[in-house]
Amino acid sequence: MLTKIMKQKQKEIAILPEINTMDLNYKSKDHRPFSAKLKQSIYKPGLIAEVKKASPSKGIIKEDFDPVKIAIEYEKNGAACLSVLTDSEFFQGSLDYLKEIRSHVSLPLLRKDFILDERQIIESVEYGADAILLIAACLPAERLKALHEFAVECGLECLVEVHSKEEIQQVYNVCNPAMIGINNRDLNTFTTSIDHTFSLLPYIKDETIIISESGIKTGNDVNRLFEKGVDGMLIGETLMRADHIGNKIRELYNDGSN
Repeated sequence: MLTKIMKQKQKEIAILPEINTMDLNYKSKDHRPFSAKLKQSIYKPGLIAEVKKASPSKGIIKEDFDPVKIAIEYEKNGAACLSVLTDSEFFQGSLDYLKEIRSHVSLPLLRKDFILDERQIIESVEYGADAILLIAACLPAERLKALHEFAVECGLECLVEVHSKEEIQQVYNVCNPAMIGINNRDLNTFTTSIDHTFSLLPYIKDETIIISESGIKTGNDVNRLFEKGVDGMLIGETLMRADHIGNKIRELYNDGSN
C-alpha cells in the first residue's frame, strides 16, 4: 500500500508548478506555534486531534463528515492541535479542508500527507499549515534532511514519523527534529499497538518531543502513555467513530485518572 501511495504522490507532484527554493516569499507569515501549544495543553499527554474521513485499511470512517464542524468540536473540547488529512486519493482528504478549518479555529494545524517534495511544503504554507508530517519510511535520509531544512526555512514545524529504532537513528543522523512521532501501526499488516511506542522510547533523545500515533483507544492507553512521559498523542479513528467527540475526549483522559 505504501508503494502504491508513493507512486500516486509522484504523479501529483509532477504537475505542480516549479519553484525557486531560494525565494523567501514562501515563508509562513501567520505561524501558530505547534509544539509550544502541545506543551501548554490542559490535557496530558497533549491531544493532536485528527480530522479524518477515511483510510486505505478501514475505508470510510466518518460518514457524516463535516471537517469544519469536527475541528470546532475538537477546539471546544480541549485539543491542543489539529491534524488534517489532505490526501484525496487514499484518505478522501483535501487541502481545502486545511484552509477552511484555519478560518474557523485558532489551534495550530498539522498537514498530514505524504510529503516528498519542496513544492508540497509551499502548498502547506499557502493553505495554512503550521506543521507538516515527514515520514522517515518514505524518504531517503538526504531527502528527509533537505525537506526538514526547507520546511523550517519556510516557518513550518516538522513532525518526523518513525516506525523502528533504525529509522530513529537515520533521522538523528541527518537532522535534529523538535518532534518525533512513533507510528504504532505496522505498515505491512496495518495492526496497531501502543506497546510499539514504549519499545522505541529508549532510542529518542530527552529533548525531543515524543508523539504517539495510532491505536490509542482507551483511558488506560492514555494513562500508560502519560506515565512513560510521552508528550502528545495523535488520535484520529477513535474520535471519528465516537458518537460525541467531547464525551469521548473526556472519557479518554478521565478513565486514565491523569
